[in-house]
Amino acid sequence: MFGSIARRYDFLNHLLSFHLDRYWRRRAVAALNPASRDRVLDLCAGTGDLTALAASRTLQGFVVCCDFAHPMLQLARRKLSRRGIAARCLLLEADALHLPFPDASFDGVLVGFGVRNLADLEAGLRETARVLRPGGKLVVLEFSRPEGRFLSPLYRAYLRWVLPRLGDRIARARGPYGYLARTIASFPEPAHLAGLIREAGYAAVGWAPLSGGIVALHTAFKAPEPPG
Repeated sequence: MFGSIARRYDFLNHLLSFHLDRYWRRRAVAALNPASRDRVLDLCAGTGDLTALAASRTLQGFVVCCDFAHPMLQLARRKLSRRGIAARCLLLEADALHLPFPDASFDGVLVGFGVRNLADLEAGLRETARVLRPGGKLVVLEFSRPEGRFLSPLYRAYLRWVLPRLGDRIARARGPYGYLARTIASFPEPAHLAGLIREAGYAAVGWAPLSGGIVALHTAFKAPEPPG
């Protein structure tokens, strides 16, 4: 499914979000605020937009652009090469539930619009904690549902009628954007997701709504190891 929409993925992200997706990603990387030498994992990276933003800050570190959809990573490779940052990025095709890294491999983990797609959300969050060093930071950017009196019904109508029809038509694929709408509508509320992040081994868990609550930006730090 993800491979079938790869070629039009970036265009549709911008179109269907009214270009707000660029702002949301900048906010996510600013929240992570990686240092120059940091090792960063961009998980469920798609075509590498968050990878590119993070790599612009980790000038002496590196960013792993990890996704399970090969066509997405092919586009990410070209994007990172065009921007002259491919040498500081590693592209990896892997399962987010079984990452091929030792414990405490990264200083920061980014997940942009990916945790909804994990077959086991709790296991995926535990895996991010495993590969983070103690004190390392997790930033999760994910769709939410606004609760405002006017925005909420408009957003529900957009999810039901506009996004699946327009997205599938432009992507020339049947079903992917209906799937997107359904997963947004059924995904846990931000407060619930924050609780799951805490249970996965994180401390200082917080979240903030963006764009009226259309998106939630979650942040957390891996809890330090208990004294031996």
